[in-house]
Amino acid sequence: MREVNEDTSSYAGQRAAGEAIERGGGGLSVAALLSRAGLAAGPEPVVSGTGPGAGEVDPTTSVTGEGEGEGEGAGVAPSGPGTEGEHDAGASHGSAPPPTSPDVDGLASAIAEAAGPFVPEGRLSPDSDFFDAGGTSVGAVELVAALEDSLGVELDLDEVFADARPRSLARRWLATAGTAAAPAAPGTSETPAPAWSSAPPVPAPRTAPPGTVPRTPLPSTTGASWTAVGDTPLSPSSPPSAYSRPSSDPSARPEDLERILADLSLADRLPWTGSPEPLPPRRILLTGATGFLGGHLLLDLLRHSDAHVYCLVRATDEEAASARLGAALKTHRLPWSSEIRRRVTVLPGDIRRPRLGLSDDLWNTLAHELDSVVGVAAAVDFLRGYQSLRQSNVIGALTLAELAATGPPKPLHHISSIAVFNEVGIASMGEDDQLAHADRLVAGYDQTKWAAEVALRRARDHGLVVTAMRPGGIGGHTRTGAYNPQDLSSGLISAFARFRTVPAFQYLNSAPVDWVSRVAAAVVCEPDAWGHDYNLTGVPNTLDDVVRDMAFGGMHVRVQDWDEWRADALARLEADPVPELDFLTRVLRSPTALRLCEATLKGPAATGERTAALVEALGLRPPARYDSRAQLRTFERLAEDGLARLPHKDDQPYLWFPETTEGSVGPVGTAADTPCSMALTLSIASMYQLVGERRVDAGGELVCSAVHPEPLVVAHGDVWVRPEEGIPREHGQHHRLLRYRLLLRDADGGRWWLEGHKHARARRDVWRQTRALRVDIGREGEPAALTGELVVPADSYVRDQIDGIKVDPRLTAREQRAAKLTWLAWFGLEMGRGLLGPFARAAADLLDLRRTPTSPERHL
Repeated sequence: MREVNEDTSSYAGQRAAGEAIERGGGGLSVAALLSRAGLAAGPEPVVSGTGPGAGEVDPTTSVTGEGEGEGEGAGVAPSGPGTEGEHDAGASHGSAPPPTSPDVDGLASAIAEAAGPFVPEGRLSPDSDFFDAGGTSVGAVELVAALEDSLGVELDLDEVFADARPRSLARRWLATAGTAAAPAAPGTSETPAPAWSSAPPVPAPRTAPPGTVPRTPLPSTTGASWTAVGDTPLSPSSPPSAYSRPSSDPSARPEDLERILADLSLADRLPWTGSPEPLPPRRILLTGATGFLGGHLLLDLLRHSDAHVYCLVRATDEEAASARLGAALKTHRLPWSSEIRRRVTVLPGDIRRPRLGLSDDLWNTLAHELDSVVGVAAAVDFLRGYQSLRQSNVIGALTLAELAATGPPKPLHHISSIAVFNEVGIASMGEDDQLAHADRLVAGYDQTKWAAEVALRRARDHGLVVTAMRPGGIGGHTRTGAYNPQDLSSGLISAFARFRTVPAFQYLNSAPVDWVSRVAAAVVCEPDAWGHDYNLTGVPNTLDDVVRDMAFGGMHVRVQDWDEWRADALARLEADPVPELDFLTRVLRSPTALRLCEATLKGPAATGERTAALVEALGLRPPARYDSRAQLRTFERLAEDGLARLPHKDDQPYLWFPETTEGSVGPVGTAADTPCSMALTLSIASMYQLVGERRVDAGGELVCSAVHPEPLVVAHGDVWVRPEEGIPREHGQHHRLLRYRLLLRDADGGRWWLEGHKHARARRDVWRQTRALRVDIGREGEPAALTGELVVPADSYVRDQIDGIKVDPRLTAREQRAAKLTWLAWFGLEMGRGLLGPFARAAADLLDLRRTPTSPERHL
């Protein structure tokens, strides 16, 4: 909200609104929130303002410190190997935190050693996150089994996903196993005091006004150290049971709530800044360009602006970063041409590291040359907890805010998520509505997106212009069909199409990636759009919409209760595993992820009045429902990759009608004097079959004594409508209307083939042309032995092929009428185009519009 940011008189109201959001609207107060976390609302954390450790939080307060500051302008402290937390034993309050139990240290080291083989580097420090070090969900499953086999430590997989640092796992296991942390053994050497323990005393803490979130005072240095919270217990007096929570409790874990509150206070360390110049950006920093949305946003920024884009890519060097970006774009069916590379500078770095992993010189150069920062990068994992995701999703966002506030003021465009509303029972999800209650978000992904957005709202207090854009489910590209295989919406839609069942839900708030990306690029490039919140969710789908769309596509689904659908889907996935849907299987098995699914499926429709107004003002494509037409190419890609199953001719037909033909055939080169007839049933499994393949399925029988005295059965049959767009062969005047290809089987097991064509010509017998079929018949593997013509009787055409159309009885009467009219309109249009073609060519000959007239042909 640029106007608000520029108006200093509105600071108090803005601060109150931000703090109301942080409390979750009418939810828990800060004191109650801290109390729920097993803490007393004590004095606010204190930041040391000088010395090498400037920016560290006093470990004796409710917020403990982890990691060392990188000096002036420090960014995110890495969570990888070698970044172990050190606490100041000589802090201003004069007391050090209790020494770590040797049992915890020993077990943490053992767990770290056991986890080493499951990460790329082959080793893991006790304070590094397993997933940040490159561990995967499959590796986590194997790690749990290895810990039980080698150490006798039985950990629940959800506990690993919640906080995957070996020291946290050790402490949690000892607590739940009933093993109290023993005091340090006599004579055990204590951890030496860190270098910043000799820093001058910090000022006395201020007392926060009643009912407000404790705010951390700004350090005297210009830099900020964002890593604020360690993995020590919530407070020295917290009992081990404070870590355990019944699985039926829908509230967040206490330690996660404490970490969230501490992370929110980090926004106060940002430097004060002014308003940026209201000009379209010329130099943009973009994170997350290797991701699905980020890659499309990169191309849209290049297409619709003159900006040069700096892409931060996680890699060891520029060559590797460029190769990774190019490979990612090609995976999403996006170009990576020399023209694109000319306007893109690839920066090897890491959103999780201090100053994005960039050198001081490069950081300062970017801070003074960039005029816009776009943050798309995020760790999207619905199984991992807040502790495991915060480095990428929260601390990374604050590092980008620091870059935007350093040097000339720059707007920060943050890609948030509609997940900030993922509370079961929330009433509305408007662009300016209150976010979810912090204590009612249980999935780590939801918590990190909520914390990042709220922290950046607090950054607005410092004058930073922050734009938050919240996509919902990001669907596939409407033209290329590219999709994100790890997106929950893609997984659910794949399961719907594969199993022909859907859970009862209220709304699916999703939009195609090309629309989301285009609107996001417009926001970045339009100064008047900066500083607001946008819901990039399009028009939501209702349950009826999804069922109707899938039925229209020939995929008739059964609606089930959520619990029934989950059990049924898991049973199917376990009985017939689909590697591409392994992530969905893990989500459906995880109690925490199930909360996220429940909130997603039972939530209200997201609304975006501001987004719709912006789209209209800029002349962009208006938001529309992500319906079957928009999903067509994506379903094709999903089927190609084995994630979905498109309608098949073995399925119950969507629409069918009879066709009877009569005529005569004879040996090739002789008169056709042997009677022959066909009784076929033409059907389609879905309207997709028409649009995507222009093909109709055929079944029935052929009666022809020249072939066999008994009728021949159609084993497989296809009819193509206007094959090859009706283009005639050798520039002749016979334009093909229909092509028949039948595989026949006689009573003795012999196999035959039939090839037939209906042609359009520039003659007055148009009615007969639509009914006459020229056929060739032969044995399988041999050339044609018989040829002739079969014609649909005039008196049966309307009776069979119009009045005789049948539609799947599972559809409603209204849907049956719509299906019949759709087929007639489509088929009539194709026949009309086919019949018009030869007349247009004849007219061209008459007007001498072609140098070489069409050679005369013998009319068949």
